[in-house]
Amino acid sequence: MSNVIKIEDKDFEIEVLKAQQPVLVYFWANWCGPCRLVSPSVDWVAKNYSDRLKVIKMEVDQHEDAVAKCKVEGVPALRLFKNGEVTKSHEGAITKTQLQTMLDENL
Repeated sequence: MSNVIKIEDKDFEIEVLKAQQPVLVYFWANWCGPCRLVSPSVDWVAKNYSDRLKVIKMEVDQHEDAVAKCKVEGVPALRLFKNGEVTKSHEGAITKTQLQTMLDENL
């Protein structure tokens, strides 16, 4: 079972911008090959960092408002939020080790 939360654009402000804990938002698309490679790592993060991080998954084609707010230009894309602000971002494929390092350095 995954701890990844799927939300809609209308939930973005409450679930991400007003969250009490850091939030990792993962933008993906079902037509995106690299997204299929990154998704298992995002699931792993949701399971292993659940005590200090909320993980949100949003499909770009269905959530244009969040995509625009986060300035997503390509997928897969990751945005780490703290106190409603993006503190770290990454676009393109990322390994589990790179993702873990990114989080460990920024949480």
